[in-house]
Amino acid sequence: MLKTVAAFAAAMGISLGAHAQTYPVKPITLVVPFAPGGTVNLMGRLLANRMSESLGQPVIVENKPGGGGSIGANFVAKAPADGYTLLLATMGQQSIQPLLTKNLPYDANKDFAPVALFSTVPNVLAVSADTPAKTVAELVEYAKQHPGKLNMASAGMGSVNHLTGELFMYRSGAKFEHVPYRGAGPATADLLSGQVQVLFANLPNVLPYIKPGKVRVLAVASEHRSAAIPDVPTLAEAGVKDAVVESWYGVMAPAGTPDDVVRKLQETVIALAKDPSMVAHLAEQGAVPFAGTRQDLAKLSDEETVRWKQIIDGANVQTN
Repeated sequence: MLKTVAAFAAAMGISLGAHAQTYPVKPITLVVPFAPGGTVNLMGRLLANRMSESLGQPVIVENKPGGGGSIGANFVAKAPADGYTLLLATMGQQSIQPLLTKNLPYDANKDFAPVALFSTVPNVLAVSADTPAKTVAELVEYAKQHPGKLNMASAGMGSVNHLTGELFMYRSGAKFEHVPYRGAGPATADLLSGQVQVLFANLPNVLPYIKPGKVRVLAVASEHRSAAIPDVPTLAEAGVKDAVVESWYGVMAPAGTPDDVVRKLQETVIALAKDPSMVAHLAEQGAVPFAGTRQDLAKLSDEETVRWKQIIDGANVQTN
């Protein structure tokens, strides 16, 4: 009997070792929890294409928008923990949404296994071309003189652009009418058409429309000016202090995903974030590589949750 058990255990060890060496053996799905057309989608597809090359298996992007990222996140949280369904995690979905939504169908802290950080992008204050304000000061003054006149689009309730807008209003005293969409792509489309006048967007979302004059970027919500638009001041330089918001993107797997699989995915994502061609490609989009381990991702997520709770409480943002 003992010999039989030992033989079985040895066979299992060999089997498990072989599994670790061969992952992945089939296509991987990377869930992007927002609609096509936005920065989250852009980062997801950029990462998926290069992961496919590195891992030798297709990495297929599947958009699951809605609920400020919670619908896509819930899908991944409930998926098999085998490394074949991953989430493109964002600050909004991971650190902000749980503070605003009381009955999320998943636990952001317990239902995911952090994998790695990939990139970060600055947020910018953009207005439609026909909005009369040319500076942040003019926009604040116009909003105060014309209450209810300016509509502020966002990628959805609890999204980073929504909360950046709430933070701006809290710090500046301006008031906008919030109009949530199912992603930054649709929100940007309506900004271009003039249906909405204000959008706190991730820079890659509006970068192609700045030079043609289709949108006007008044400020960058970061510590320093962006290399992609060096003539645009920071919010602090424009007179609105303590309103720094830089969006980050990473990868998460369902909780319980085998450690060896998480390690392989972490190594892959970090290597891509450091690859010179990827660095150059991100720069073209107005993004910056942000290579970080799973521990870095977990720590950053926790820190952002604490920071945004203070902002949400201070600005009295209503929860659902």
